[in-house]
Amino acid sequence: MKKELRRQIKQDELLTGLDLAAHWIRQHLREVQIALVATLALGAAAFGVSYFREAGAREAEKAFAEALTTFHAPLEAELAAGTPRPALVFKTGAEKYRKAAGEFDGVERRYGSRAVAREARYYGALSRIEMGEFPEAEKALKDLAGGGGLEASLARLALAEGYRRAGKLDQALEVYRQMVDASNASLPRDHVLMRIGALLEEQQKFAEASASYQRLLETFPGSPYAAEAKRRSESLRTAS
Repeated sequence: MKKELRRQIKQDELLTGLDLAAHWIRQHLREVQIALVATLALGAAAFGVSYFREAGAREAEKAFAEALTTFHAPLEAELAAGTPRPALVFKTGAEKYRKAAGEFDGVERRYGSRAVAREARYYGALSRIEMGEFPEAEKALKDLAGGGGLEASLARLALAEGYRRAGKLDQALEVYRQMVDASNASLPRDHVLMRIGALLEEQQKFAEASASYQRLLETFPGSPYAAEAKRRSESLRTAS
């Protein structure tokens, strides 16, 4: 009996609460409607912002992917006889890289606030190095190299290669040496040591080149470059 009474009291309390809530809503219907509209508007706005942000990200990635496809497209001379012809092929490297640079510039211009814009700037600089337009590439790469992480290390590597191609060998060496001595280098230092050795060979500084290869062998004995570094070092010692 007591149990049934308690259940009934709780049920009455619930009904009373619902009645009071319904009465309050009837008395303040206009305010409730305004609040509901505002809540729905805020929800729609949040959904809209999220949707357009995601849509913008998809558009940026698509544009970057298309530019990257251009960058990696083959030249007609590179196609082996009898192989299927890709959808995108270029007659000359100049034609390909000019188109790629324009597409990467477009990605950077349209989506400058997104991370993909920095990737586009990096590949735009690589395209310009391939076209022999190093001064423009140098400016972009120096800006990218000022950051941290893998992106900055790749920019420094491209910058050094650009200097090498432009005949500025001492500047290329300086960048490589900064990379190999950096405590927070993101790129494998054995790769950089190989590049230093090769560049010193170009300058006919054979003793220094051999020392770079020896440093690689001593510091990174398990490196995939070890066999080549050993061969080059021994060849240079024999030649001298």
